[in-house]
Amino acid sequence: MSMARQSRPTVLLTRPAEASERFAAELRARFGPVDVVVSPLMVPEFRAPVLPDAWDGVILTSETGARALARLTARRGPAICVGPRTAEVAQALGWQAEAVGGDAESLVAALAARGLAGRWLHARGQDAAGDLAARLNAAGADIAEAVVYAQVAQPLSAAAQAALAGAAPVVAAVFSPRSARLLAAEAGALLRAPLAVAAISAAAAAPVQALAGAGLAVAPTPDAAGMLAALGRVLGKDGGAAAAQVYS
Repeated sequence: MSMARQSRPTVLLTRPAEASERFAAELRARFGPVDVVVSPLMVPEFRAPVLPDAWDGVILTSETGARALARLTARRGPAICVGPRTAEVAQALGWQAEAVGGDAESLVAALAARGLAGRWLHARGQDAAGDLAARLNAAGADIAEAVVYAQVAQPLSAAAQAALAGAAPVVAAVFSPRSARLLAAEAGALLRAPLAVAAISAAAAAPVQALAGAGLAVAPTPDAAGMLAALGRVLGKDGGAAAAQVYS
């Protein structure tokens, strides 16, 4: 189901502010004028763990992880990164970055198939999913972990609450299962607006499926391009977005 025949919807972005603003610019470049409300449901809090004495390279599964590790050590070298954006940030911070896979699942599969020589450090968030280090270690790698940041939950902004409680349609973009759970918990009691959701994965779609009465699209790829395709589908724009899996 799309919102093409309804009044112009508001797109709700719940990622951290910098990432949301960047994605909003991509959204407008793709689809033209779009009303956007940015309301981060999580904010990063940097941690200062004791790091291992030595490693041959790092594994970075988010740009926040790259920035957090850069605050803790001047040591650089190879960095295996999930997705091109994390690789871009790591490269700018001084690592020799390589993008491998678009999400943690594809990263694990690629590295297990490759065989990873040497000792590696996975700099991750407190709530990272997938148990990457344990799975790679089980496949013969040598991965240490450091929790270098946490994503601390925060409530929806007044503007986001007003949009969800209003009469005009809202399209929420959810980029992780945790943000989807937080959105479902926040929106459940106040939702009056017709709500459609674009989710980066099936796992991110599950917590909000019951709320998405105006439609739910899952990105065909777990990245910004896939999310633009999913948003295009629920917004009723861009024929190429039909590749997104849609529930209604």
